[in-house]
Amino acid sequence: MEPIKDQAPEPPDMPTTAVMSAAWMRWALIGLGWLLIGIGIVGIFVPVLPTTVFLIAALWAFSRSSKKFQVWLWTHPTFGPPVRNWHLHQVIPIRGKVLAVIIMTLSFVYVAIWIAEDWRLPTAIGAVMLPAALYIVTRRSTPPDT
Repeated sequence: MEPIKDQAPEPPDMPTTAVMSAAWMRWALIGLGWLLIGIGIVGIFVPVLPTTVFLIAALWAFSRSSKKFQVWLWTHPTFGPPVRNWHLHQVIPIRGKVLAVIIMTLSFVYVAIWIAEDWRLPTAIGAVMLPAALYIVTRRSTPPDT
């Protein structure tokens, strides 16, 4: 499949756009991108649902389907800064780090106390959550000064 050109101007620091030429794939990815934006918006109001992760995934979907929507998300006054901070500097704000680790810990405790019948399930969950928590905690909290 050959990439096709979209007409929206591209900001200089935006990731490369490689729009699919297959119409059905473009429409599927556009739909996925908007679904992810919708879930991200719900995450603004639901504390246990992350927002930025879904916006980053939406940016990926738009980068494969619509340069116009990719530029819109990248330059959006509310959604753009966290997406750009992640893409350019791998920044996770302190509030996001704290919420993520607290929710992971509460989930682990809930499963270990009320769900698991032996040590295997908590061990498996811990083996996944601990590296994820360490990754989150070790990312920058603010973009570097330029």
